[in-house]
Amino acid sequence: MGNSKSVSLSKDLLEELKLNTKYSEEQLCTGYQTFLRECPSGQISKQQFEAIYIKFFPDADPKAYARHVFRSFDSNSDGMLDFKEYIMALHLTSSGRTIQKLEWAFNLYDVDHNRSITKKEIQEIVESIFNMISKEDQKNLPDDENTPEKRADQIWDFFGKKENDKLTEEEFIQGVMDNKNILRLVQFDQPQKVQERLNEMKH
Repeated sequence: MGNSKSVSLSKDLLEELKLNTKYSEEQLCTGYQTFLRECPSGQISKQQFEAIYIKFFPDADPKAYARHVFRSFDSNSDGMLDFKEYIMALHLTSSGRTIQKLEWAFNLYDVDHNRSITKKEIQEIVESIFNMISKEDQKNLPDDENTPEKRADQIWDFFGKKENDKLTEEEFIQGVMDNKNILRLVQFDQPQKVQERLNEMKH
């Protein structure tokens, strides 16, 4: 967090972000100033992050999903996102390479951070995803995935796992890369309004 409250980005952090994201030096510097205006402390709290989702999902219950997304990007588990963590979140959710997105998706499902996924964790995340989908849209889902339980079963069955088995990161990433339909089942495509709100700092 050493760079969070400085007036400008440190050279090391700037070079690291340029290397690991799609953003240019100008975008990062401008984004940092925007970040500090919106979050003078240099950090975004879990509550602020959840508020973004609540604002754009007034007819849904987005808090659980937002909380899991926040956790997946809170790399040092301090309950706050600094500029580096926030930029990496923007990059991965908007334009990261497939392998990077899958590594993030694994972290999203790995609720207890033990580097493996259980069926219970799959069910927990899938349920939070369903809370983001309007009741009307849920009616249009295929019969074999129109409830959290059905979708979780479908995902778990695809990987050939028994009820109490665990799924490793390698198995998860390789399985999704081999079958794009599973990627559709494990992710939630954020509506454009949320993405635009998260991407404001790029401009």
